[in-house]
Amino acid sequence: MVDTTPLTRAVGHFADRLRAAPQSRLQRGAAAEALELARELSRRAQLLESPGAEPREMPDAGMFAAADQVTVAGRDLAVELRSEDEVAQAVRLVEEAQKRAGI
Repeated sequence: MVDTTPLTRAVGHFADRLRAAPQSRLQRGAAAEALELARELSRRAQLLESPGAEPREMPDAGMFAAADQVTVAGRDLAVELRSEDEVAQAVRLVEEAQKRAGI
């Protein structure tokens, strides 16, 4: 079993920053960046869980739900990861999204 703590920490940190961000920051792109990350994490989790099945796209639940969507998708992916390399790759995705979001 692989240690996914680095991923859950990175996801939790990004989600906390989103929750603390002012509405203006969310509107300027942080929420959109978070949704794109959540969709990508969700897509990866679904492909690992059900190879060959078409992944469903995470819906846009609004800017105030973006932190929760990142959290859920990140934890779903953490359950499916099987190697330290996969964990490191997922952590990089989160860190890059947070940098682009500017929070």
